[in-house]
Amino acid sequence: MKLYRYLTGPDDQAFCRRVSAALNKGWTLAGNPTLTYDPEKKTVICGQAITKDVPGVDWSEDVTLSEW
Repeated sequence: MKLYRYLTGPDDQAFCRRVSAALNKGWTLAGNPTLTYDPEKKTVICGQAITKDVPGVDWSEDVTLSEW
């Protein structure tokens, strides 16, 4: 099974830690990061797609992506 997640958050160390933690759990970057500006919060928001191959597991709606 191939899993897909899209991580988002403010452009800060916490976001980088979340992406780094996912990479260390076997997730792979999928494409380039994205950036947008939130004028209400006056902050830059990052997004990064990640994927992971999980052999021997079948997809179901009950899969909790953050557990992988």
